Amino acid sequence: MKILALIPARGGSKRLPGKNIRELGGKPLVVWTIDAAKSISKLCDILVSTDDPAIGEVCAKAGAFVPWLRPLELASDTASPVDVALHALDWYEDAKGPVDCLLLLQPTSPFRSQKTFHRGISLFAQHGMPPVLGVSRISHTHPMWAFKIDGIHLVPFLGEHGSTSRSQDLPPSYAVNGSFYFISPRELRARRTFIGPKTIPLVMESEQEAWDIDTPFDWLVAESLLGQAKGEV
Repeated sequence: MKILALIPARGGSKRLPGKNIRELGGKPLVVWTIDAAKSISKLCDILVSTDDPAIGEVCAKAGAFVPWLRPLELASDTASPVDVALHALDWYEDAKGPVDCLLLLQPTSPFRSQKTFHRGISLFAQHGMPPVLGVSRISHTHPMWAFKIDGIHLVPFLGEHGSTSRSQDLPPSYAVNGSFYFISPRELRARRTFIGPKTIPLVMESEQEAWDIDTPFDWLVAESLLGQAKGEV
């Protein structure tokens, strides 16, 4: 199987300016993802899509493939992740031939394990190449406990509400954590979404591995997790 890893690393983060090349544990955040991807033997390339020359330089030095800077229309806050992925995929297949799988890896998930990479590849191959997404169990507020405000009233967000149920009596719920997106080029082009009707979950039990950095608080937690890991050595 020929797998293309794609790392989308835009330069315009507002909540954490410069986060993709900000150092976490002594190396730029995006390099954590590049280094993790290097453990996959079936990758044909680790392609970085960025609009920022500084990010591109860091990624190239880390061993990623950075053949161009992303067009400006794909570098805005409103640019679709699917459009970014298709731009990179179309270019790569035109230049280097078809691939069997696109593996989208967001640089904001630095703690992926080699074991989970290979579980995802196995799920993708064994089930006929459906979309495979990294998910985590929701451990805080269960969706069946959620409310919305209708006018001045608080009403259940879902038709069936579980406010009188104990958490252990509710069905497990999961959320996409952004760590892994496995999809075939044909599926992505046909549906223009990473979540199809027969998406397979890649369940990640480790909260650290599934941690996604989007805010200053998320960054502090990531630094704390690294500090705890060092203390255990």
